Formats: sequence, structure tokens, C-alpha cells
Amino acid sequence: MRACLVLLALVVTSSASAQGNEKFTGSNVDVRTGLTFKASDSAVQKMLPAGWEVNSPAAGPAKGSNLNMTLIDQVMGRDSEGKPLPPVRGAVLSIPAKKTGTNAAGNMVFAGLFSQNGAPGAYGVYAPARFVIDRKQRTEPDGKIAVEESWELKADDGSAIEVQLAYVRGVVGYSKVEARIYAAAKPDFFRIYRIEQGVDVARSVPNNTDQVMKISVKASGAKLGPLFDGSQQLISVTSIPWYSRQVFLPAS
Repeated sequence: MRACLVLLALVVTSSASAQGNEKFTGSNVDVRTGLTFKASDSAVQKMLPAGWEVNSPAAGPAKGSNLNMTLIDQVMGRDSEGKPLPPVRGAVLSIPAKKTGTNAAGNMVFAGLFSQNGAPGAYGVYAPARFVIDRKQRTEPDGKIAVEESWELKADDGSAIEVQLAYVRGVVGYSKVEARIYAAAKPDFFRIYRIEQGVDVARSVPNNTDQVMKISVKASGAKLGPLFDGSQQLISVTSIPWYSRQVFLPAS
């Protein structure tokens, strides 16, 4: 309920929040899980367009990672006029990147598997997929909260993602961020996200944090196979139980 109220407030004030001539395109509320990895540098670089290079985080729970997998279970979405949209669900693959010799930097989306209404998406790279999402939460008498998640996505082109995850819920922090997200298929294109979210870092190798009891990640397909060949290292797992976002296009 809190997330929905936040979304409604953001929709009402979207025109006031836009900076300059930015174009407000919509908003959404999701439940998300974020995984970061250290994969083969050469395999990751091949996913980036010419003139772009990997820009791994230098600090924080995902320090040293070069590959992101974001699992999205959308609760509600609205267009620029506040009209409801069918929710989209799926997985986004992105790389922390920067344009060589410039200040342009942000996550660059290069692939994804999504529900039919979410493909090919604004970045033009999402494959339509069939999916099953299962999430369970159990609260013990002592207040301990155990969460289990299962994500299965399969596309017609043979690409697939399977994630099995179990962890103990920690203290959920609050984060308010602005991000630019770029498209590998059209690197001059980006969207601006203004986000409010709850964040629970269940595992972070750099921060020596680990609340994860079980995890299995499998990904296959022409793009995903070389990145998930068994040599990749899991760097962090972040549960985002509520995620509220406004989306803008930059001034033309």
C-alpha cells in the first residue's frame, strides 16, 4: 500500500519534478531482485558497442562487478497521463559502462527476457519469454523472516534464465537515486530514472555480508551462455521489496 501511495503522489507531481524540457513517459512500482557478477572481461566487453568500456563500481556492495541481472515483478505501471498499463515481468541484463573519453556513464542494457507486452522494450533488446515467478515469505515467532524466490524464464529463441534463491530478510534501508540507463543497441539513447526504493543487501562479497541460505543461477542462449559459462563469480544479491520509479526522456 505504501508503494502504491508513493506512486500516485509521483504521478501527480511528475510535471513539477521534470527538469528542463525532459519528457515524462510513465511510472511503475515493482518488486525486484538484483544480482551482480564478475564475468569474463572479454565476454562482457563484446556486449558493449564501439567506444564504450566496462566501468565497474569502485565501492559499495557490488564493487568490482561487471555484469548485472535484474529480476522484475511489476505490481503496477502507468503511462504519462496516469492511465494504468498491464504490468510487465522479466529479467534485464546490463553492464556498468562509460563512453571512452567522456563523462557519459551508467548501466547499459544489452539483453533481457520479458513478458510479451514488455518486449522488445524501450531499449529494443528484450526477447519475449514465458515465465513462472514464485515468492514465499515466512515470519517466525522470533521475528526472523525467511524469503524464497524462484524465477524461470524461457524464450522462443532458446534463451533461458533460472534463479533459485533463499535468504533471511535484513533491515530494509531506504534509497533515493537518479540514474541514466543506456541501450547497447542504440548507444546514443538513454532514459532517466528517478527512483525511491527499499534495499536489503542479502549478500555482498566486498562488504563481507551474507544472509543467503541458497542460490542457483543458470542462464543460456547465444548472448547469455558466454557470460554464464561457470567461470562467473557472484558478487552481490540485493532484495528490493518495493521500487517506485518515474521515467523521463532527455530534452531534445
